Amino acid sequence: MYLAGEAMQKRKLGKSNLEVSALGLGCMGLSFGFGPPVDKKEGISLIRAAVERGVTFFDTAEVYGPYTQRRTRR
Repeated sequence: MYLAGEAMQKRKLGKSNLEVSALGLGCMGLSFGFGPPVDKKEGISLIRAAVERGVTFFDTAEVYGPYTQRRTRR
């Protein structure tokens, strides 16, 4: 659970020095999968809110729609 003002916990990826947030955001619902795609502005707002809260792990895939996820993240 995220509480305002608390630092986001992180996890190390394998044996690398890469770290990601313990909580991630699954992005499939932004383009399809759970009904119609969200409005582009709403999707961008959601991603920005996640980043502001310390989320650095975003689950995206080309299967969600070629280049769709990348366009939304800009």
